[in-house]
Amino acid sequence: MRRLATALVATAVFVTTAGPVAGAQEAPELIVNGTFDTGTAPWWSTATAPVEVVDGRLCAEVAGGTTNPWDAIVGQNDLSVQAGESYALSFDASASAPVGVLTKVQQQVEPWTERLSQPTVLGQEPTHFAYVFTASVDSAADQLAFQVGGRAEAWTFCLDNVSLTGGAEPPVYEPDTGPRVRVNQVGYLPHGPKHATLVTEATAPVRWRLTDANGRVVATGRSTQRGLDAASGQHTHTIDFSRVTRAGSGYTLTADGETSHPFDIGAVYRDLRSDSLRFFYLQRSGIAIDGALAGEEYARPAGHVGVAPNLGDTDVPCQPGVCDYRLDVRGGWYDAGDHGKYVVNGGIATYQLLSTFERTRTAPTAARGALGDGTLRVPERRNGVPDILDEARWELEFLLRMQVPAGEALAGMAHHKIHDSAWTGLPLAPEDDPMPRELHPPSTAATLNLAAVAAQCGRLYPRYDTAFAGRCLAAARTAYAAARAHPDVLASPADGTGGGAYSDDDVSDEFYWAAAELYLTTGERRYLDDLRASPHHTGDVFGATGFGWPATAALGRLDLATVRGGLPAGERTRIRRSVLDAASAYLSTVEAEPYGLPLPGDSGGYVWGSNSNIINNTIVLATAFDLSGKARYRDGALQGLDYVFGRNALNQSYVTGWGTTTSHNQHSRLFARQLDPTSPTPPAGSIAGGANADLEDPFAADLLAGCAPQFCYVDDIQSYSTNEVAINWNSALAWIASFAADQGR
Repeated sequence: MRRLATALVATAVFVTTAGPVAGAQEAPELIVNGTFDTGTAPWWSTATAPVEVVDGRLCAEVAGGTTNPWDAIVGQNDLSVQAGESYALSFDASASAPVGVLTKVQQQVEPWTERLSQPTVLGQEPTHFAYVFTASVDSAADQLAFQVGGRAEAWTFCLDNVSLTGGAEPPVYEPDTGPRVRVNQVGYLPHGPKHATLVTEATAPVRWRLTDANGRVVATGRSTQRGLDAASGQHTHTIDFSRVTRAGSGYTLTADGETSHPFDIGAVYRDLRSDSLRFFYLQRSGIAIDGALAGEEYARPAGHVGVAPNLGDTDVPCQPGVCDYRLDVRGGWYDAGDHGKYVVNGGIATYQLLSTFERTRTAPTAARGALGDGTLRVPERRNGVPDILDEARWELEFLLRMQVPAGEALAGMAHHKIHDSAWTGLPLAPEDDPMPRELHPPSTAATLNLAAVAAQCGRLYPRYDTAFAGRCLAAARTAYAAARAHPDVLASPADGTGGGAYSDDDVSDEFYWAAAELYLTTGERRYLDDLRASPHHTGDVFGATGFGWPATAALGRLDLATVRGGLPAGERTRIRRSVLDAASAYLSTVEAEPYGLPLPGDSGGYVWGSNSNIINNTIVLATAFDLSGKARYRDGALQGLDYVFGRNALNQSYVTGWGTTTSHNQHSRLFARQLDPTSPTPPAGSIAGGANADLEDPFAADLLAGCAPQFCYVDDIQSYSTNEVAINWNSALAWIASFAADQGR
């Protein structure tokens, strides 16, 4: 069990009887007047939360209409903490209505470095809370701050029996990984691979048995020893029960005295196709979300349409000094856990939805009607257009609006992004966001993303809306020409206030991708010449750790391999061979990794959004199966899905609602139940970013310091670098979910 030198939070204690933390009498009390017997001093509050003592408790009348948790605070300053010392904080608190607040111990001046940051959900009855943290530095200027803002309605916050003492037992973070037999908690296809991982110190094969829901043993065997897994630090064995093909629910595997979570054998991915795509409807900007389609808990008014308090996206100015015009950039998808809309991330997400549909036209095993009209829960259903194209169009229309108008200095280019002028806190519904919105400078990368997906649009929409397809293709041509005229207009990595920077200092891959899409759509020689001139046309575009928004050459290669065009037979054969070669390399990784996933086991593979990188590698495997019909590629892709759904070191499914133990506290302003009991959880089918060995947020950095790569994840709303949602991660999930559903028919 590893002790953490700078852990932010241990397990919260929720009981209804107040009392000091054990050991508090032996250690000095740091809080002055924690029982409020002498009035309010030295407690302070912001003007949005005036305080007074009522019946022996400190109560604050918190104003409504605030945006962020820190817009209303009750606190006490001048607390002294010592590096390496552990502290116990306890208090009783209640609210006039159920509400979530943030309890923080932090520096009382910038940069407000946190020692403790804990979501605290209050009810109407006083409840006792107790947290333990360890200070990482010496400080005589810390504060205890209850951040109670961020709600539209006014409410009352009451506090009593506040104590902060040193000498507490240092906190220990030990994730609950459940049984040591790790399976795909959703299940397996009847004629697909069926592997599990057993965590054990055993040095010889271990007997296992597979049991059905009635307790009958349906298969037995012995495990294969795999040794130490670098990605998890665990000693592992593999269990292979692929010979079992009988469909059923409630199967379990038992080995080494442990029994797995239950799972099914059958068409287990049938509904994942629609669940993973529903995420995009719920991320839509500029439209009211219909509870009858999305679920009543997800119903909300339209966001960013200019209805107070938000300023809307229908008439947005540029950042100062960028341009002197304003654009209507309504619509599109909120990118991730914030309210920003980014062309480069919207580009790859839109591409993957369009590619998911295009696969139904090109792949032998694809179910052609599975993504047709009436198959998804979107308001445009039953309009004669495949629903996935309706969903993609919502983003395409936004991307087209981001193009610089004719007559301007950078006409035809695309603005890189649009988002709030400053960061907002969690939770915050889109319709309640009061921040000014700004267009950020155009970039070559954004322009080429627009060119690529608009060219796809020009290829896929003519049979449904010729005018829209024509508008897309015209915008694609214009954007590509503008990018060629301005090939090195790069987004600044410093432009990250209010939204992600999404900077990229190499756009040669975007040029290749855009040229490929334009050539496949138009057949024109100029685009063919450009893609042939690109080093990516003959280079290795399939990295070991997967493609993504900064590395898009693989997108062009995959489409050149699968979409009919005018390439000579020999050239197309070479391109297809490159996909098969990449898939074979990923298969070697699958076979080498004890958890059976197509990602190397060192920390370099487990980065921000690692789950999408893993899935993108499975997409290459799936495409190789579509091209060759060789089952080993299909099986490798399905094994990669096993990792996502629970066959991993944490024994956790990363997709909300899919599995026994699933991510459900993802970082999102829209889905923030962990912070606010009136906010929904992320919807079923939402995938978390996944393990990130770089630990790029304070919560993860303190809680998980020293973690083995697969353990660098925590299902907490505060960990945006491991647990955020994002459209490009769900688009990857939607693509592979559609593929997997087709294999289970």
